[in-house]
Amino acid sequence: MIERNHKMTLLKAKALTCEYRINPLGIDIKKPRISWKIESDRRGTMQKAYHIQVANQEDFNEVLWDTGITESDESIHIEYNGPELKPRTRYFYRVKVWDNFDRETEWSETAWWETGLLTSAEWKAEWITPDPSGIDPLSEPAFLLRKEFTLKPGITSARIYGTGVGLYELYLNGDRVGDELFAPGWTSYHKRLQYQTYDVTEQLQDGANAFGIMLADGWYKGNLVRENNRNIYGDSRAAFFQMHVTFNDGSEDVIVTDHTWKASTGSILFSEIYHGETYDARLEKEGWTRPNFIDQDWIGTIIQEMPMTQLVSQENNPTRVTEILKPIDSFVTPAGETVLDMGQNMVGRIRLRVNAPAGTRIKLKHAEVLDKYGNIYFGNLKFAKQKVEYITKGEDTETYAPHFTFQGFRYVKIEGYPGQETGLPLENFMGEVIHSDMERTGEFECSDPLVNRLQQNIVWGQRGNF
Repeated sequence: MIERNHKMTLLKAKALTCEYRINPLGIDIKKPRISWKIESDRRGTMQKAYHIQVANQEDFNEVLWDTGITESDESIHIEYNGPELKPRTRYFYRVKVWDNFDRETEWSETAWWETGLLTSAEWKAEWITPDPSGIDPLSEPAFLLRKEFTLKPGITSARIYGTGVGLYELYLNGDRVGDELFAPGWTSYHKRLQYQTYDVTEQLQDGANAFGIMLADGWYKGNLVRENNRNIYGDSRAAFFQMHVTFNDGSEDVIVTDHTWKASTGSILFSEIYHGETYDARLEKEGWTRPNFIDQDWIGTIIQEMPMTQLVSQENNPTRVTEILKPIDSFVTPAGETVLDMGQNMVGRIRLRVNAPAGTRIKLKHAEVLDKYGNIYFGNLKFAKQKVEYITKGEDTETYAPHFTFQGFRYVKIEGYPGQETGLPLENFMGEVIHSDMERTGEFECSDPLVNRLQQNIVWGQRGNF
């Protein structure tokens, strides 16, 4: 029998997770699994029992599911076994434990999970793509999709649920939604397509609002694995989004992708995972993701029939910029080429800053090594071009990083940067390291610097391949 006493502050349940994540937004697991860790001031502490409560409100006045005191040493993947979960609903949970020294914790800090669209019946959106009579579905420039809408006062919460094929970036009232890259991620799209959930409550406003979606080929229909190997999963980009907005009077508006959206192309002329990106800043459509943008010359959209039916909420860790590296040097090779040295083989992209006349073409070609003569070497890239080109618009200082591509590199060949003949301004370049945003769980260091370097190479290799 577990006694309800002997409370001590140096024993506690912490690091609560649901389906491996802290406070996950938009999961579609019908019986999510709860885990926690124990912190103790005594050696040999073992869990003897646990108690979990789940409620619809943070005050736990009305408990939805209560395990009671359960004698068990398990603290990983305890499956929720309460009433059936509702879609688009937040659930709060907390844990307390007892140990083998007959100590009882206080309740843990409250954690939560929020369900997404649990069934296909919850989806009201339609897959849309630009009208092929106005934009060739096989054209290289990224597609721009936009929609204006009006909201009444009293917004209390708003969620966007959606996905795209191939890759998308989402904008609302001029700002990016979320910070993840290469959404929705690479899956076997015919069998499983992930959708993402975003809390956009703070990005909406009373009155006029505007949605913007940018679509590129990505893994879905881009050049993949080998030369001329395209359209593996499909040959047409499309978007699929819906937003639920709740108001303080209990009413709700739902805005979805449908035939009323408009489409165009813009500054991204070309973007491929392996080959890089071409961006012409002179073609930017200023304000296209904001309300009151003049889009009379934009074309319509059509409903796209998509074969994928297996929509699932995002399971993988989002891909993000996880670290910034500054170049350590620039030099001219024996072949006369100007090269930037990042000091570390990395996977990611270069963000550059420049002030130059309109139409200036700056070319970056990425490589991992130099040859025996000290020239930048591209031979091991096989068919991948790893080339980024930026064309300036000529308005003060411009900043750019590619959107839908990433490179593996240490060295970057630079062409066309103003004044590079007298040396590159290193402060105008930075390397953005990109990989799945995983939690690092350990460090290693010893007295041998070579072993430490080996371990660092392992970590960098792991990051690059994730």
